[in-house]
Amino acid sequence: MALLVVSGTGTDVGKTVVTAALVAAARAVGRPVSVVKAAQTGLLPGEPGDLADVVRLSGLPAADGSEGARFPDPLSPEAAARLAGLPPVDLRALADHVRALDGPDRLVLVEGAGGLLVRFDPAGATLADLATDLAGDPGVEVLLVTRAGLGALNEVALSLEALAHRGLACRGVVIGAWPAAPDLACRSNLEDLARLPGAPLLGAVPAGAGSAAPEQFRELALAALAPPLGGTFDAGHFRRTEGLPRAAQSAGPTTPREDTA
Repeated sequence: MALLVVSGTGTDVGKTVVTAALVAAARAVGRPVSVVKAAQTGLLPGEPGDLADVVRLSGLPAADGSEGARFPDPLSPEAAARLAGLPPVDLRALADHVRALDGPDRLVLVEGAGGLLVRFDPAGATLADLATDLAGDPGVEVLLVTRAGLGALNEVALSLEALAHRGLACRGVVIGAWPAAPDLACRSNLEDLARLPGAPLLGAVPAGAGSAAPEQFRELALAALAPPLGGTFDAGHFRRTEGLPRAAQSAGPTTPREDTA
């Protein structure tokens, strides 16, 4: 079994669509996959959530997906549980559940809720703590999903620092929603992300991919993920075609606030 913890660098960065893409790529080569959503917030029981999107887009059998807990308010798992008067997520029990999914060549994807350090219980346990608990198992890595534009560099750098502090391995970074018309910040970030140590760019999912039909989504997924994740994405080619022209890169800062990217 290989374990991959999929964490956003924040909220609404596209981690569910990236998770679906990872499932689609694995299923394209016949690899068994299980998906665990650590916590689903903002939905009532029975309402379709992130797992339903993964199932719809990737063709994952519903029986191969599970939720750690569900809370009705769109807050952190800890705050949502407290407001609803429900028990918080038991991350230790969730880790045991993940381990029980072990199987030959099986890929287990654990999708977080928000970023690495979002609180899951009153003691302050986080997705990073869950990953640390699972780190005793072979092959556990964290995949970071980031936004494309302003704020991405700081969020990725902070997430990498949190992982390094805990001795957790980062598989790489995937841009969760690459716009059809990227602005200056998006294009510049492609070069600057490449300068962050230990976090190769392993994909960029086109914005709107979550609305694609399953057959089209599979093609998008394979094109959006790099070979280590089962696709054909070429980060160098992507930077050359979508990033800043070389002349602009060598000309120095074009705005006085490069640090905000």
